[in-house]
Amino acid sequence: MTVGILQIEITIAEADSLKDKRRVVLSLKDRIRNSHNVSVAEVGALDEHRRSIIGVAMVSNDKKYVEGGLSKIVDMVKAVPSASLADFQIEFL
Repeated sequence: MTVGILQIEITIAEADSLKDKRRVVLSLKDRIRNSHNVSVAEVGALDEHRRSIIGVAMVSNDKKYVEGGLSKIVDMVKAVPSASLADFQIEFL
């Protein structure tokens, strides 16, 4: 069994309040969850209105499948116009 963990840090330049940030983050989390079979949660920078850290977990019996799936999620986040990808890390357990 392979567990892949993706940590994504995004910046939201247009967010002037936590409400603006939550709208962007919720939309991104829903988009990730609906397009891939993963668990998604906002895990850091909860009180900052222009930055967010999102955690994604994926489980499979094939490491290459998990690696490919998490890489596709990173590419998807890069394409989101309302947020910009600042950093990401992929870890396997």
